[in-house]
Amino acid sequence: MNAKVLSASEIEFYWTNGYVCIADAISARQLAALRIDFAAWVDESRYHSKAYGETLANRPRFDLEVGHSADHPALRRVASPIEVSDAYLKVMRDNRGLDAATQLIGPNVEFNNSKINAKHPGTATEVKYHQDFMFQPHSNEDLITILFFIDDVTLENGPAYVVPGTHRGDLFDHWHDGVYTGAVSADVEAAHLARGIPVQGPAGSACLMHTRLLHGSAPNNSKDPRTLFISEYRAEDSKPLQVNHLPSRYQGEVVRGERTNRVRCSTYEMEFPEVPTGASFFSQQAKAEDAGE
Repeated sequence: MNAKVLSASEIEFYWTNGYVCIADAISARQLAALRIDFAAWVDESRYHSKAYGETLANRPRFDLEVGHSADHPALRRVASPIEVSDAYLKVMRDNRGLDAATQLIGPNVEFNNSKINAKHPGTATEVKYHQDFMFQPHSNEDLITILFFIDDVTLENGPAYVVPGTHRGDLFDHWHDGVYTGAVSADVEAAHLARGIPVQGPAGSACLMHTRLLHGSAPNNSKDPRTLFISEYRAEDSKPLQVNHLPSRYQGEVVRGERTNRVRCSTYEMEFPEVPTGASFFSQQAKAEDAGE
């Protein structure tokens, strides 16, 4: 029996607002192991001038921000780190954030995909407002994205901003003028920007987000890094309808409960997302400017 992490009021908060934050989502030992591997990747990136490595999708695993250099490394994305790190794989399979997710979409939960999003001090990395579900249609919407804080997340170092309640509203187009930008339109973003809530907390904390929740983030304007390990989970009876945009040999692994071989369907409409060809969705979101967003 998994420990109950969320109280009844926290569960109600999640379903009302589309997110909930918890402390000590990973242990101090787990956090230290994640930091060691990420620091090694940052050092390795100094020897590269463009995206490198390879994933199961034959795309680069390590993505670099514009302006990256040996003296000022700007490794902004590691796709599916669990493929190349035992530390990240162990955390994906066993953490208090997952126990909390089981209370929300369990008892049977599968792993979907994972990544690291990093914002180094003074880099321009930002995330335009989007809904995760628009990258990954499933038979139902019981998917949860967990943001594990590898660093302290503050107002200054580029926290995620979430818009409460938007998981119960529209699925916004992420295609604009025939281009899949991976972001909502400028008008939609402007209409919701003032309601954005910054997600902050000490290293080791986590934020659980509903797959339909509208969210984004600004650049890191501080002297401190902001690194997130992002792991997505789905209810075992939520079946993918499109190719996983972050494929892993572990996708579909039952991490809590058991496999039932059942499928549950909800009713919604969306335009199929584009399967990415670049190192990360940052290249897709860069198309937003070209599309007049």
